[in-house]
Amino acid sequence: MKYIQKKNAVQIFETNLARQQANVTEFGEIEITESLVFHFNELKTNPHDTLKPRLIREDLNSLMLLNMNAIHRKSIQAEQTARNAGMWIAITGALCFVIAFILLVNLPGNIANPIKELTESIKEIAAGNYAERVHFESHNEFREIALSFNTMAKKLQEYNNSNLAKLMMEKKRIETLINNMHDPVIGLDENKKVIFANQVALQVTGLQESELIGKPIQETAITNDLIRSLTRQLMVEEPTSSTEKESLLKIYANGKESYFEKEILFIKITPTGEQSEQLAGYVILLRNITAYKELDFAKTNFIATVSHELKTPVSSIKMSLQLLDNEQIGVLNEEQKNLLTGIKDDTNRILKITGELLNMTQVESGNIQLSIFPADPIEILNYAIKAGKVLAEQKNITFDISSPEIVPKIYADSEKTAWVLTNLISNAIRYSFPNSVIYLRIQENPDTVTIAVRDTGQGIAPQYKDKIFDRYFRIPGSQKEGTGLGLAISKEFIEAQGGHISLESDYGAGCTFAVTLNKYSSQ
Repeated sequence: MKYIQKKNAVQIFETNLARQQANVTEFGEIEITESLVFHFNELKTNPHDTLKPRLIREDLNSLMLLNMNAIHRKSIQAEQTARNAGMWIAITGALCFVIAFILLVNLPGNIANPIKELTESIKEIAAGNYAERVHFESHNEFREIALSFNTMAKKLQEYNNSNLAKLMMEKKRIETLINNMHDPVIGLDENKKVIFANQVALQVTGLQESELIGKPIQETAITNDLIRSLTRQLMVEEPTSSTEKESLLKIYANGKESYFEKEILFIKITPTGEQSEQLAGYVILLRNITAYKELDFAKTNFIATVSHELKTPVSSIKMSLQLLDNEQIGVLNEEQKNLLTGIKDDTNRILKITGELLNMTQVESGNIQLSIFPADPIEILNYAIKAGKVLAEQKNITFDISSPEIVPKIYADSEKTAWVLTNLISNAIRYSFPNSVIYLRIQENPDTVTIAVRDTGQGIAPQYKDKIFDRYFRIPGSQKEGTGLGLAISKEFIEAQGGHISLESDYGAGCTFAVTLNKYSSQ
């Protein structure tokens, strides 16, 4: 029994010794542990050695003392660490308190003050002080708000500086001027919506202001014939011209038939900062020319009446001249014959002038009576050549005629076309030099036939080419006889037949007048 107890004690000691070996933590503890292991092994080898137990006991006391000292030292360190931790906690707490206090005092102001400043600025803007600005340079989170607000205030200031009241006054002044105009005026925006129309325009169209202004012109044109006629050019998708003039419009206004000249203005602007123009709207103008038209009618009737009344006595004078020229009545001496020749020339000139005036009144009144039938251009040209043959022989002028072998017929009024060619050939003879040649050409085109008269005279200066077909126009400095109506009447006669007359001039070398008429087709 005693042996077993001893054996158990040894095992317990070895177990604890192994634990000690595995838990060496202090300086010098390993040497004491190794000494304890050595003495314990010696004791197991020689159990009867009485010195080894005492040595083992001393080793155990040394280990115990070493660990007790370590515990005491670490306890002191722990206390010091606890004191240091408490101090840093106190410092950190105090610092947090100071920061919290600062934030408590300043943060509400940092947030509220900019908002308050912005609110005050908004109130200033609302009161009309558009020079007000906000400055949040130190507040990055409010910088964008400040920039946006200042931009808004600047634009409002620019708008205010433009003087809205003045603009409104100018707008009313313009509206008053438009309403007091005696000619109808209608304004449209770029979308063809009516934005203004004066009282005269409303009276002429027979519409109320509510029926026209603010509505698309297309809607009004559906039910109003006059509006449809006025805006016909605007119905195309993309008008190409900035202005458009048409023939006279006859409108019942002011209790009578009135005449108006229509003009459409295409208003274009260049927006600020851009280079290209943009369409901003349209203005329809109707110029009342009734008074001028009435005067023109009166003039035309007067000229027609006078010309008609002159023809009878002039014809009588011409008949008397023929009787005087008859030798059966009596023989005239040379001086009397010269006087008689001069009277004949003047009489023929007066007859020609009255004939031209009558033709002109026919043109101006719009009552050109045409008898258009298929005609042979060679026959018409030969008739005109015969009419000018005597005048050409007086200046020893010859004709050079060229035409295709087969000349197609033309749609023409033979009488009026022959009159035109006679006038052109007579002019060519008058303005050609003696002993010269006049070239007459007939040219066939795909759908037309052209008859050209070219002289070799002085020609027409470039600055007068566009005016040569105007009524009563004569080239300055010209000493030749004429009323200035022949070419104007010729142009009207040819255009009334669906053709056209043109001029080509080589100043100093002659000019060419070309009459072009439609070709006759049997189909």
